[in-house]
Amino acid sequence: MALTKITLQNFRNHASSQLAEPKHFNLLVGENGAGKTNVLEAISLLSPGRGLRRAPLADLARKVAAGGAQQAFAIGATLIEQGQTSARLGTYTEAERPTRRLVRINGADASASALSEWHAVAWLTPSMDGLFTDSAGARRRFVDRMALAIEPGHAKAVNQLETALRERNRLLEERGDARWLDAIEAQAAQNGSIVAETRARLVSRLSDELSALPAEPFARPILTYRPGGPTTPEELLAEFARNRPRDRAAGRALTGPHRDELEVVMAMADRSPGPPAASCSTGEQKAMLIAITLAHGVLAASGRPSVLLLDEVAAHLDPVRRKALFERLRAGKAQIWMTGTELAPFAEIEEEAAVWRVSGGELERL
Repeated sequence: MALTKITLQNFRNHASSQLAEPKHFNLLVGENGAGKTNVLEAISLLSPGRGLRRAPLADLARKVAAGGAQQAFAIGATLIEQGQTSARLGTYTEAERPTRRLVRINGADASASALSEWHAVAWLTPSMDGLFTDSAGARRRFVDRMALAIEPGHAKAVNQLETALRERNRLLEERGDARWLDAIEAQAAQNGSIVAETRARLVSRLSDELSALPAEPFARPILTYRPGGPTTPEELLAEFARNRPRDRAAGRALTGPHRDELEVVMAMADRSPGPPAASCSTGEQKAMLIAITLAHGVLAASGRPSVLLLDEVAAHLDPVRRKALFERLRAGKAQIWMTGTELAPFAEIEEEAAVWRVSGGELERL
C-alpha cells in the first residue's frame, strides 16, 4: 500500500472529494469530463514538478462559478508503509499567492523536491502517446521525471544546471565579467555532469529491465542515451569556455546535457534493432511506451512506496495485451490507479479493485 485518505479541496471540478481505503488496484470510472483524470492529476502533484498535465497552478483551483473568483486548492494523502502510517503529505496554494505551490510533510513546511524522498509517482496518459515523434526536449523531460522517481536528488541538479545556463546566456549577451562567467560555467559543468550520469544510469537500468521482458504481447523497445556533449565536469567546462563566441552568436549553449536525446527503436524478433519508434505504428508506439512505463515501475518500487497512474490505458488495448498488462501490474509492488468510461475493460480485476464512480467532480464508492 502507498497512499490512503486522499483528499481534494477546490481542485479542478472537485469541491471536496476523498478516497479512503484504496487497494492495490483502484479504478475511477465515469463519463468524459466527469473528473477522473483530475483525481490522477491531484495525486501526481504529491510529487515534484508540475503534475501529469504540466498545467499552470492558476488553472488548477476550482472556480466558484463561471467567471467567479478563484479559490485556493489543497491536496493531501496519508502514506502507508508495511501497514503503518509513515507520513502525511500535502500540497496547496493560498488565495493571495495562487501561482506558488506550497508543500507540507508531517505538518511542517517542505520543498516540493522533498516529496520524492517519501514515495515515487509515475504515470502514463494519452497525451504521452506522441512522445516518440515529439521534440527531444519532451523526451528529456520524460527521462528526468523517471530519474526523479528513483533518485530524488536529480531534480536539484537539473534545476541548478538550467539556472546556470540561463545566467551564462545572459552574461554572454551582456559581455559580462569573465571571472563571473568562469564561476557560472563551473557550476553548469558540475551539475551537467551529474545530470548526464543520472540519465545514462537510468537508461541503462531500464534497458536491463526491458531485456528481461518477452517481446510479446508488448513490443520491446531498445533505448539508447545520446549525450549532447562531454559528460565529465572537466570536459564540459573546457567545452563551455571554448564555445563562448559561438554560443554568444546563437544566444544559447549549443553543447551540453540540455541537448541530450533518448533514442528508441523497436526490437525485432531476434532482439536486433528494428525501425525507429517514431516510424512505427500508433499501436506499436503505445505498446513500447507501456513497456517502458512498466519497466520503470519495477525500478521505482524498489525499496519504497510507489504509485502508478494510468489514464485511459485499458480501453485502448486489445484483450490479449489488456490481460498481460493486468498480470504484470498484479505482480508489481506499485499502487495502481486507472481511469475508464466503463467497467467492462476492467472485468478481470474488478473483484480485487477499489472502484469509484466519478460524476461532476463527485465520487461514489461502488
